[in-house]
Amino acid sequence: MLISLRIENFALIDCLDLDFGPSLNVFTGETGAGKSIILDAIDAVLGGKVDRRSIRTGAARAILEATFELDKAAALWLGEQEIEPIDGNLAVCSREINASSGALRTRSRLNGILVNRQLMDQLRDRLVEITAQGQTVHLGQETLQREWLDLYGGKKLTEARSIIASAWLGANNAKTALKRRRQSEQQRLQRLDLLEYQVRELGEAHIEDADELEQLEQESIRLGHVVELQQQSYQVHQALYQNDGDSASAADLLSKAEVILSDMAVYDVQLQPILEMVSDALAQATEASRQISSYGEQLEADPERLEEVEDRIRELKQICRKYGPLKEAIAYYQSIQNELNELLEGGESMEALELAYQNALEQLKEACNHLTTLRREAALKLETHLVGELKPLAMEKVQFQVEISPCTPTATGADQIAFCFSPNPGEPLQPLGAIASGGEMSRFLLAIKACFSQIESAGTLIFDEIDAGVSGRVAGAIAKKLYQLSDKHQVLCVTHQPLIAAMADFHFRVNKQTIEAEPSIEEAAAHSEPMERTVVRVAALNSEQRREELAQLASGRSATEAIAFAESLLVEAAGLRQTQSAKP
Repeated sequence: MLISLRIENFALIDCLDLDFGPSLNVFTGETGAGKSIILDAIDAVLGGKVDRRSIRTGAARAILEATFELDKAAALWLGEQEIEPIDGNLAVCSREINASSGALRTRSRLNGILVNRQLMDQLRDRLVEITAQGQTVHLGQETLQREWLDLYGGKKLTEARSIIASAWLGANNAKTALKRRRQSEQQRLQRLDLLEYQVRELGEAHIEDADELEQLEQESIRLGHVVELQQQSYQVHQALYQNDGDSASAADLLSKAEVILSDMAVYDVQLQPILEMVSDALAQATEASRQISSYGEQLEADPERLEEVEDRIRELKQICRKYGPLKEAIAYYQSIQNELNELLEGGESMEALELAYQNALEQLKEACNHLTTLRREAALKLETHLVGELKPLAMEKVQFQVEISPCTPTATGADQIAFCFSPNPGEPLQPLGAIASGGEMSRFLLAIKACFSQIESAGTLIFDEIDAGVSGRVAGAIAKKLYQLSDKHQVLCVTHQPLIAAMADFHFRVNKQTIEAEPSIEEAAAHSEPMERTVVRVAALNSEQRREELAQLASGRSATEAIAFAESLLVEAAGLRQTQSAKP
């Protein structure tokens, strides 16, 4: 419940402090007196849109502060935000609107703590519900009608909507995955063809040793020079050990030197190390001649092996031209084997993705069917309830029906919702927005709010000229309905109807006044004298003042007649209140 509201430099209001009561609070005044500014201030302090015109001309900033008494649910929510209520169950919302430095800046606080717009929006939903007569143009929107029906359906419908949202998201994700797979299938198949060819080519090449090409090239050179190697090994053997010519071999010369050194060592032991070196050289020359002879004997011309080696060299060089050096080619071969396995075996197949999508669609369909059933049940109850709320509003013959027809599934279900309405006997049901007049729309909106009064969490209901376009008996019916709502909710209402004003528990008169005010610094540069300024004033009326105000609302009568009419309105309102209070 809204307890108090403080406004400074907002629109035409310079300074205003208001205290509200429970039940029905009514604002009256001339057209254009500024009644709606009060409601705009309540909207703004709870995070509503503001602009430069929100700040009073000549002021640098506007300050708004509203104090609410919290119910248990709102107090619990506030605690969940780690914000302590004041005095156990109060929330003080404030907002400062600055227009300095050429930019509009606002700061919101909740119990003195800076909070963001998102948090204020959540709090707003728990505190107030603002309904303007201009909102009736939105009643014909199917989206709004669907939201109303689902809200009326209660917790079961809300939970079903949540399941639908999850199912729709799952189906949408499965559809996206399938679509992407289909789009990439051609690329995947092309990549598969390339990888299969390369794996086959590299596999058939049997590349395992990074040094194989170098080794084969050396073998090719040896096989290509077998004859020369045989001849040269024979020559080496002769030079080392057995020379068929006139000159002695190395072994012969070393043997001769060994004999001489042996004789010399007999006389001088210092020659012994030299003798040993010559003896070793003789042994090495002899062994070398033996090995070179064996090497030469084993050398054979092998044209077939040479051709085989040269073919292998050509094959490996072809691989290297395509895939890089042999070491890199081997590494690439291993990597594409892994990639090929992933493409062939990894991830879900097209069939699996299609199956997953079909299963997701089935789940969505089942969830939608369940939601449709719940909506039809809620629609029957809403039809009965709403007609019951409309009949006392001078619409005794009204017909109302919620039409539910199938549509493509979305995150909100597979139902197209349409509120159909017939205010007059004999007229067919037609979509609400296409047939209802402005006055009928106002009554419909009020009846809807009455239907939701038991389930909406907001403790304060605000109506801005909900009675526009109606008069006489209809105004009386609206007055009764507002009073009924005020039994369980605090109601704030801007009205031009005297009977509605007469039903008020707390009556405020709003008017504009012209005052002399000191100019601002900017204005002082152009005007040296005090300026006339327009301000909005709000007064809480006592019994006598209420009679005068009701008389003013009942225009077209003499002063005596107007006062008498006002008295009759107050008496009638008292009777209506007593009648309503007596109802179970």
